[in-house]
Amino acid sequence: MGPITKSQEVQKAAQDVRLRTLAKIPRVLDRFIYLSSMRDYNTGLYHHEGLASRYSPEVACEALADCHREAYRELLLCPLEELVNQMEAYIDSSHTPPRDFLSTWKELEPYRVAVPRVSEAFSADFLFSNFRVALAIVEDRLATPRRSREVA
Repeated sequence: MGPITKSQEVQKAAQDVRLRTLAKIPRVLDRFIYLSSMRDYNTGLYHHEGLASRYSPEVACEALADCHREAYRELLLCPLEELVNQMEAYIDSSHTPPRDFLSTWKELEPYRVAVPRVSEAFSADFLFSNFRVALAIVEDRLATPRRSREVA
């Protein structure tokens, strides 16, 4: 058997990320945000010390980018109702008061910097639109007591 190619190393490292880290993050929205936080916004390069020490910084960067693009594609295919549910769970896990979270996300739109670098503008705009709608639905749910929604 010949030497392992860089592509095979990247695939192996990406599988490592999926099994060791991402498998512990149940929701795609959380994985998407986590993976975007691994990227240096000044260079666009992904960093993970543990992965880089097991492989190389370049392989780790490419593997994280692959996983990030994967999570992005999953979010693009996520039905709106599921995105709303994921956003509510993400807000709960943030330990931020929901109204503060919603206000910040509506004002700063942090999800705009979370998309992978090589995203098509059309797909990114589609996801941004879905995020804005999901935020509006979550905000409406907060304003409407649960009992009133169940009766309706």
